Amino acid sequence: MAAEVVARWAGEQLVERMGIKITGWDPERVVGTMPVAHNRQYFGLLHGGASAVLAETLGSIAASLCSMPEKIPLGVELSCSHHRSATDGEVTGVCTPLHRGRTMATFEIRISDEQQRPICTARLTCLLRDRPPA
Repeated sequence: MAAEVVARWAGEQLVERMGIKITGWDPERVVGTMPVAHNRQYFGLLHGGASAVLAETLGSIAASLCSMPEKIPLGVELSCSHHRSATDGEVTGVCTPLHRGRTMATFEIRISDEQQRPICTARLTCLLRDRPPA
């Protein structure tokens, strides 16, 4: 199911433009990386919005792992606390579940730099909506 969703919108994914790579996924932990290059703000630092995109991507994948194919996840709230800047290399996000219910799921996403320093901590809540008929 997930493969056909990805294939349907191939070439139009924000994940591709941001350079996000998913390096591990299971229901308890989703991990991904993103380069700082091409995701900077005007002062040369990693853009906070780029961290938010990484966080929502990882959280949405985690939500789909616990809900699909019966339900589809829709992000309803994203909160990001930015702790420090990243200036080069890549950042890594690790997403773990805080709550997985029948209709809502919440995840914590910790993003760190290559020296394992915290860059951003995010929380994503997704509505788990019934899949519409095909």
